[in-house]
Amino acid sequence: MLQDRTGQPVPQVTFRTRQGHEWVDVTTDELFKGKTVIVFSLPGAFTPTCSSTHVPRFNQLAPAFKAQGVDDIICMSVNDAFVMNAWQEDENAGNLTFIPDGNAEFTAGMGLLVDKDDLGFGKRSWRYSMLVKDGVIEKMFIEPEEPGDPFHVSDADTMLAYIAPDAPKPADVTVFTRSGCPFCAKAKTMLKDAGMQFEELVLNRDYTEETLRAVAGATTVPQVFVNGEKIGGSDDLERWLATRNA
Repeated sequence: MLQDRTGQPVPQVTFRTRQGHEWVDVTTDELFKGKTVIVFSLPGAFTPTCSSTHVPRFNQLAPAFKAQGVDDIICMSVNDAFVMNAWQEDENAGNLTFIPDGNAEFTAGMGLLVDKDDLGFGKRSWRYSMLVKDGVIEKMFIEPEEPGDPFHVSDADTMLAYIAPDAPKPADVTVFTRSGCPFCAKAKTMLKDAGMQFEELVLNRDYTEETLRAVAGATTVPQVFVNGEKIGGSDDLERWLATRNA
């Protein structure tokens, strides 16, 4: 039976982290004392759901959480410091703090250490998220005990809905560009000035002209998409932003 430790203090653990070329011990108190912290824990670095959804969405919504008084967002896994550092770099998740629970002490103390022998993982964390205030757990979202790797309640959107149900969420913005394009630079500047995060895809690095034609029905760049809607080029974006801010 998975444990819900709502109302209890987090386990007292010293984590062995790697910062640069040095080993640095980080204690539970350093992470949580006097702070409001979100923790989300998952079965393993570089694994599919963790990499494609869990980490990216918490990283994307980090500014929304910070606006609601959250001091830090911790991604934790029963992996060593080298793996966690490499994973954070690969995910480009600079808005998060990656903590290696290499010896599984924290996860065991949470009562959420489970067998993943069928995958060759050994002991790993069950997937969950929690809100911790000054070292005490205010709320936990623990995935249901069902086969596989359920991912229903520990996501970033569920946590944000708990903390601030009416908080605005950032738009999903993608910009197709090419190197040296002045109109692309203009579009990116307008988005930055509007405070809109975006993902940039660069021609012949991230996509081909064939992809641009298939997705945007166009051969010119930039091509801007917001929440699945095609906005168009830089002039189209300027008009769209003016209407949005009217």
